[in-house]
Amino acid sequence: MSSSIQPAELGFFSTLATSPSLSAAGREMGVTTAAVSKHLAQMERRLGVVLINRTTRRMSLTPEGETLLEHARRILREIDALDELIVQSKASPKGLLRVNATLGFGRMHIAPVISDFVRRYPEVDVQLQLSVHPPPITDDAYDVCVRFGEPPDGRVVARRMALNRRVLCAAPAYLERHGRPRVPRDLMEHHCIGIRQGDEAYGLWRLTTGRGSKAHTESIKITGNLTTNDGEIAVLWALQGHGIVMRAQWDVNRHLAQGLLEPVLAQYHTPAADIYAVYPQRHQFSTRVQVFVGFLAEALAASGAASHDTVRCTDRTSETKTP
Repeated sequence: MSSSIQPAELGFFSTLATSPSLSAAGREMGVTTAAVSKHLAQMERRLGVVLINRTTRRMSLTPEGETLLEHARRILREIDALDELIVQSKASPKGLLRVNATLGFGRMHIAPVISDFVRRYPEVDVQLQLSVHPPPITDDAYDVCVRFGEPPDGRVVARRMALNRRVLCAAPAYLERHGRPRVPRDLMEHHCIGIRQGDEAYGLWRLTTGRGSKAHTESIKITGNLTTNDGEIAVLWALQGHGIVMRAQWDVNRHLAQGLLEPVLAQYHTPAADIYAVYPQRHQFSTRVQVFVGFLAEALAASGAASHDTVRCTDRTSETKTP
């Protein structure tokens, strides 16, 4: 029996290593848990090393497993890139596309776009993963990440999909009961709905007047009896009259247009959170990635003001923002 790695095992082990359990890997591969366990045992027996430590609750990679996963991913990427080079002249993309987006925005805006995308390009298999925090730049578990704010990293390409700013707003009933803030420090006397997301300082709102050298920013420590890590819930509480919320315009524009929410301190600038599609540099020539990013840009442009500038990120100190 050969002790070498079989080509088909690279994809098997890559899928297994990123799954929380053998049963989850089996479901993704369409086989039984027993079949996954047997295949893994055969690999380990043939190679003479343990690749994965298994317990009843979890599994983890051994150092040999980490090495195998690293090289398996690299080889699979190279095979994928070769396939792209061969078929990129074809008009229709195909293959697996892994997309990550934040919970609320992904559910409300990205999922419908993906529905339209696969209807137009049925040979593309899309996996959408929603998360509270954007994955690390170096994480290669996704092909495209939709995130807020330009990543401060030169190892990725970031294409701006749409302009986006945060909006302070509240329900008319709340403003009738508690009055309307006139200056930022007035917020300290109001019920403000807190949102814990990303790495931003929680409970600190920054409002700016002026531009350029004349800009002046005030940092206001907000208080309130409602806090959540879900933006949709925060907006719901604001609609129900519980207080003032700071939320991305993409999430509240429809409520503002209907008069269900009203702008607060609109004369002040809030931190921008433009929407970017972020992908590794190696995907610049990937047909399915480029077609999807273009499709997404057109869809978001139809929903609001958008910019189609493609920029290469360079290292700088600004932090990625979340809405």
